Parts: sequence; structure tokens; C-alpha cells
Amino acid sequence: MSQSPQTNESTKTRTPGKMIKGFLGTTAIAGVAAAMLATGLPAPVTGAFADAVRVEAPQAPSFADVVQAVSPAVVSVRVQAEVKPVSNDGPFNFNFNGRSFDDLPDDHPMKRFFDEFSRGFGGESDRDDRRAERDRRGPDGKRRPGRVRPVSQGSGFFISEDGMLVTNNHVVENGSAFTVIMDDGTELDAKLVGRDSRTDLAVLKVEEAREFTYVDFADDSKVRVGDWVVAVGNPFGLGGSVTAGIVSARGRDIGAGPYDDFIQVDAAVNRGNSGGPTFNLNGEVIGINTAIFSPSGGNVGIAFAIPASTARAVIRDLIDDGTVERGWLGVQIQPVTADIAESLGLAEAQGALVTEPQSDAPAAKAGIEAGDVVTAVDGEAVEGPRELAKKIAGIEPGKTTEITVWRNGESQTIEVELGTLPTETAALTTDDQDEPSAPQAEATLDDFGLTVVPAENGRGLLITSVAADSAAEERGLRAGDVIVAVNNQDVSDASDVVGIIDSAASDGRKAALFQVENENRSRFVALPIDQG
Repeated sequence: MSQSPQTNESTKTRTPGKMIKGFLGTTAIAGVAAAMLATGLPAPVTGAFADAVRVEAPQAPSFADVVQAVSPAVVSVRVQAEVKPVSNDGPFNFNFNGRSFDDLPDDHPMKRFFDEFSRGFGGESDRDDRRAERDRRGPDGKRRPGRVRPVSQGSGFFISEDGMLVTNNHVVENGSAFTVIMDDGTELDAKLVGRDSRTDLAVLKVEEAREFTYVDFADDSKVRVGDWVVAVGNPFGLGGSVTAGIVSARGRDIGAGPYDDFIQVDAAVNRGNSGGPTFNLNGEVIGINTAIFSPSGGNVGIAFAIPASTARAVIRDLIDDGTVERGWLGVQIQPVTADIAESLGLAEAQGALVTEPQSDAPAAKAGIEAGDVVTAVDGEAVEGPRELAKKIAGIEPGKTTEITVWRNGESQTIEVELGTLPTETAALTTDDQDEPSAPQAEATLDDFGLTVVPAENGRGLLITSVAADSAAEERGLRAGDVIVAVNNQDVSDASDVVGIIDSAASDGRKAALFQVENENRSRFVALPIDQG
């Protein structure tokens, strides 16, 4: 079924010089004369046609075989939702002896008066809305149930013979009714099996009992940048459309969520392609189209697909019980920059820096602390926060996992029994407290361009000003931030900071790690020591 572009060794070409020589040769006179008699064209023109370039290829490059095989498995997904009845509350919420404006009979004098009066505050459109609202009431005056109307349309594809199909979560998340439109135009009702907002995947099941053409997932670990791909879907509601391109990049993080690992392709993907498959030339799904980058909203050749390996695991869980269970460590993390690595004595800028373990979460219970750098999970290296999130999510909740951390200049392993990732993880909070007010005595940390005072609650130093163009300003420190620790040591006075910095400098460190809190969030910032 697969076919790739080919190069034909027997391709023949002619240069302009050869074409002219062939036309002027005496041996061609009889052929030219015959052509003139047959066509009525001047001999020079007829001779040029006869000597035109011809390409002899056994078969031109084509994706037709792939498209013909997979198209029956690709569908359009139309989503409908119930429209909530319009509220009576508005700019004129009149009440007449317990009866609202819309409850009055149409021939009521006050009804006619306010209907005319309201034209100056919205014109005919407001009146039409009220009429539509009255039409939604039954003969008894009670409101009918909300109407069902289309809210979105996307793409999808069958993954089983009995009608299981995959699409995007953002296509179906607001829906109450789902219709699957086959490539031959047949419309079938479907029900929602399950969806996962974190990976933007959803599974539908066609309710009619019949056998469907379906496709399988590829081993996306073998997908290479530069491989040909074919995207099939429903752009702009036009129905089955096919585009082709190549894999542009792998491992893209576009800020969509904690598990970003997208395949980037340059095949044309537009609105309505969401949830549709991207195939390799073997007709296997390498990814599910989920997002595009576009200043205009249309295709500019940058599209992102969820890798098959991610989709396969999530879809299996959704089919089993409609939900996805993920392992949960319970920490806030940030990347390890070169400056942070230097301040901690790490040889390389890799791993995930723990800014705060969540209260009562598995990490805190096991002894993981703020300032630890997670460098490995069960012996597998962690490159950064994204890799840590993916590794932990892929482990079964309740399993005891070995977390390797870098702490106080050395590596150690901590065993953590993972929990189950909550459906909605609450934002990390600290003890309730008012914004600390600054005491009178201020101190300066000239090496970093900071002016600080002890925090009102006695925990850390409140930054009152940051010098322009200083190292602190360049790294995002602002007045109102609270320095709670330096190099993982608590500070409550400027002299504490000076002592820690002197010690780090004597150890040959070129940067110090400041733990900073603001608005109940914690982060780490590395400030260079040698700029003082």
C-alpha cells in the first residue's frame, strides 16, 4: 500500500540546442512535410511539438493508494449542545404584580409600551429575541427545555471494527449529542465513551451495529524528521479532504499542557481537521491533529499532532472505564538553568527543580524538599520538568517509585509511593496571611541590586526595590517578592544572605540560588556572585 517518490533513471531530456538541430536536419524533412499535411501547422511549429521533452516514468509519485485505503476509516464529527433558555434578567427586569415582562399578554398596553420603548436600547434585535423567547414557551406559558444546536465540527477516525473512534477532547467537550458522518455521507449517531482534557483526546462509539473500516497506530519512535505524511480530515466543514507534507520536527512543547510532546508537520491542517489522523505511507496513524500555529487562523504550514504512543495509552484507559488514571508526585517544579546548575554544583543543566512540595502529597510525605533537583525516576534520567511529568503520569498510582534527587551537593534516592493525580489539581497555597508591611529598617544587598527588609511574619526578606539593569532585575525579581532561602538555607536578615554568599564564594561557586515567593507561588532564581 505504501509508495514513495521515485527517481526514474530512464528520464530523457533535450537541450534547446539539440531541439533546434533535430528540427533543421535534412533527414527530418519527410516527417515535417507529413506533419504539415496532417495538421495544417507551419513546419517549424510542428517540428517543435515532435521534438518536445518527454518524461518516461513507469509510475508518477502518488499518495493515492494510501488515501484510497484509509479514507473509509476517517469521519467528520458534528457536535451539538443544548442551548440554555434565555434569562428574563436584562436591562429592563420589570415586574407587574408578580408577573415578569415576558409573562404579559401580547395585547397588554404595558407590553406594547415597553416593547416600543426598548427599541432605543437595542432596536428590532432585542424585540426579536423576546419573541423567540416567547416561542420557546409552551401553551401553558412554561418554558420548554433548551434547544439543541451545533456547537462544533471536527474530524475523527475508527480504531476498531465495532465503531470505536478517536477525536479531540476540545471537539466534543461541550457536546450533548454526537453525529459521525462517513466518507460516503452516511450519518450515524454516536455516544461519548470518555475524554481526557490533559492530552486533548476523546473516544466516541457509534451506536449502530455494523462493521467499520478502521486503522491502526504506528510505532512513532521510528518516525523521522523529513518523512512523508498524509493528513485526512474535515477542514472548514468541507468533508473529506487530503493534504500531504513531511514531518517538520518532533518533541514540540507548545505550552498546551504538562504532557506536550507534539509531532510537527507541514501538511495543510485547518479548522475542522482537529481530531483527524496523520498517516505514514503505510497507512498507519503516527499522530492525531490537535493544534496549528497561525497568525491568521488558517494554514501556514505549522501543525501539531499528538504522537501515537501517547494516544494509544490514553485511549486504552478511556475505553476501559472512561477515565485516565495517572501517577501523582505532588510537587511544583521548574527547569534547571545553567545559572541554577552552577549555584547547586550540578555538572549539567538538567533535571527538574522542586520549588514546593504540595502539602500532604506523596513527595512531601516521602521527604522531598524545596530545592531538590529530581534527576532520575526509577533509574531513568530526567532531562527537565516535562520529562518528569510524563514519567510520573505513566506510572500506575500506588506503585513505589525511586526518585533520585540532587541535594546539598550530592545525589540520593528517595522511595515514594505515588498517588493518583486529582482530576483538577488545586493551586498550591501557603498559610493565609496579609501582604506583609515593611518595617522601617532597610538593608541593601549591593551585589545583587536589592533593597530588603525582614518580612512582617518573620519568614524571609521582603524586597522593597530592585536596581535598574541589575542581575536581579534581569532575572525577574520585583518589589514585593519575598526571599525565603538562599542556597536552601532559610534567611530572616540581610546578614544571613551575606554570610551564605561569602561561604558559596569561598567554595568557588559563581552563583547563588534564591528561593522567592510571591502571590502564594514559589520559584528559584540563580543570581551570579561575581557581579557584585
